[in-house]
Amino acid sequence: MSPNRNKMRSGKLRSGFTTGAAAAAAAKAAVVILAGKPAPDRVIISFLDGSTGSIPIAKCRLDSPDKAIAGVIKDAGDDPDVTNKALIAVEVSCHRPGSGQVHIKGGAGVGRVTKPGLEVGIGKPAITKGPRTMITNEVRTALSSLGLDWDVTVQIFVPNGEDMARKTLNARLGIMGGISILGTTGIVRPMSHAAYKATIEKALDVARAVGVDHVVLATGRRSERFAQGLWPGLDETAFVQMGDFFSFALLQAYDKGFRHVVIAVFFGKAVKIAQGLAHTHANRGAVNMQALADWCLKAGASRVLAEQVACCNTARQAFEIIRRKIPEAICQVGKRMLQAAEQYFPAPGKLEVVIFDFAGQKVYHGQNKLPGTCTLC
Repeated sequence: MSPNRNKMRSGKLRSGFTTGAAAAAAAKAAVVILAGKPAPDRVIISFLDGSTGSIPIAKCRLDSPDKAIAGVIKDAGDDPDVTNKALIAVEVSCHRPGSGQVHIKGGAGVGRVTKPGLEVGIGKPAITKGPRTMITNEVRTALSSLGLDWDVTVQIFVPNGEDMARKTLNARLGIMGGISILGTTGIVRPMSHAAYKATIEKALDVARAVGVDHVVLATGRRSERFAQGLWPGLDETAFVQMGDFFSFALLQAYDKGFRHVVIAVFFGKAVKIAQGLAHTHANRGAVNMQALADWCLKAGASRVLAEQVACCNTARQAFEIIRRKIPEAICQVGKRMLQAAEQYFPAPGKLEVVIFDFAGQKVYHGQNKLPGTCTLC
């Protein structure tokens, strides 16, 4: 029997590490060799969830006494994407003496942001906060262990990164010239659709078994954490992470006898649900900016403002315009989200929706058959 079939039967999927974690490991290895130590085969890095991991180093060499090149082959585990097995490399320069400053740049194969609405500003390399934090932490850890006080510049480059990026949505988002260096914790935790659905079912079963009479369905850990802040008195089993499986989770909750369900999401997912998507993953469809612009018109926006929304690159960018100029449109999204949800959770069930902004503040709270409230209006 092949290894893949064994994995499928056991239900266990292997975790991997992100492009950001790969860059952090490569940067640490480069610092080691710049300090005159042998090139390491592996380095231990700390992930941003508090765990550690051993990352193999694919290449590590000195270019000069003050410059080294190192690289790591990204391993996405059993959740491969276009960057799986890609070489994530860094050129690390040291500046002596210094004070432990770490500067991070993007080189060939790393995309550059050209449109608003992303975490990274226009003109900057597409390297998000998580990777920057990990790289800085690992470089400083290496310097400290070696008793060094250098300033260090880390330039990330990805051979064939521009070709890889053509297989992603980067160009649509305005990230040009290469891939993004991403990662929230540094770890890729794969989960098949069947496994995720089974997890949702089991979580609902547990909640039912301990006597919980209603549940809060959140899209992920962040939205769940913010929802827990809104309902601190609820048992922890009442909070269920549904991921992108919006319709499936609602149907399961109804079938298992729950008659009070709260859906807690960020604005981008809210718009997708409002536009009728039963599954909210990016590969099932993008946010329909034209639909959002039409809802702004119905909320009283001018055609000029609606056109600005229609031309937005991301839900985040659109939200920033809406919250400042036409917050009433958030009510339109909330009402349509409730209508979409009622298809999968019919009367007499009590259905609530909460929409968070991207910082986790509640901006809409609505209930079926009752008027919703927008906290920004």
